[in-house]
Amino acid sequence: MDEWEDGAFCKRKLQEISQGAAHIKVLQGFNMYLGKHCTMEHGINNNNQEERPYLQQQNACQRITSANMFALTSLPPGMDRAEWLASNTVAFFKHVNLFSSALSEFCTPSTCPTACGPGNVVYFWTDDHGRKLKCSAPLYFDYAMSYIQELLTDEDVFPTKAGAAFPNGFIFLVQKVFLLLFRTLAHIYWSHYSEVLVLGLHPHLNTLFCHLMLFCQQHSLLEPEDTKPLQDLITALEQHK
Repeated sequence: MDEWEDGAFCKRKLQEISQGAAHIKVLQGFNMYLGKHCTMEHGINNNNQEERPYLQQQNACQRITSANMFALTSLPPGMDRAEWLASNTVAFFKHVNLFSSALSEFCTPSTCPTACGPGNVVYFWTDDHGRKLKCSAPLYFDYAMSYIQELLTDEDVFPTKAGAAFPNGFIFLVQKVFLLLFRTLAHIYWSHYSEVLVLGLHPHLNTLFCHLMLFCQQHSLLEPEDTKPLQDLITALEQHK
């Protein structure tokens, strides 16, 4: 089995950068990088909006696997579509949550006072009363991951018992989960790609994003308007398959 399929590479790589002396060296290198190449003004993540490094050829071509993504995302013959969506939703949540956790110390209310994506599009969190809340990126994505976690552990929504029926509106809930996962990766590409490069995680990020986008395209989980902020990246990655 390819390492990407069972998540072994992801876990091993993130453990390497988050434990022991290796982590200290990485942080020291990152601090030196910030001092030379980045400035932080007024507590706002100061991205160079004219130059998007994730679009550069030497970065966009990086992957961690040569696995057939189409085969990984296609509905297997004879399998129930809802079951396939459910199992993949759980898997993608684990991958995205693990990746974003590796960058959590760089995403703070001071560095990311708003939850934003490419072009500084702002993501608002909608509470239980339908009110749109403008909040910091770490708060927004904490809300998002907590919402998804609660959804995935709800037996009435994601049943684990054999033969249990999925609820009406299940597809809508899956679409909402993937929209939140997409926004998480969009924020990472826009606000934390420098850290991703320093940590050497850009091949994994590209692989994860390609896998997620192909799955969403095959199963109609995201609208073009949802993915528009990263359409330039989607095009660039398709050119480097």
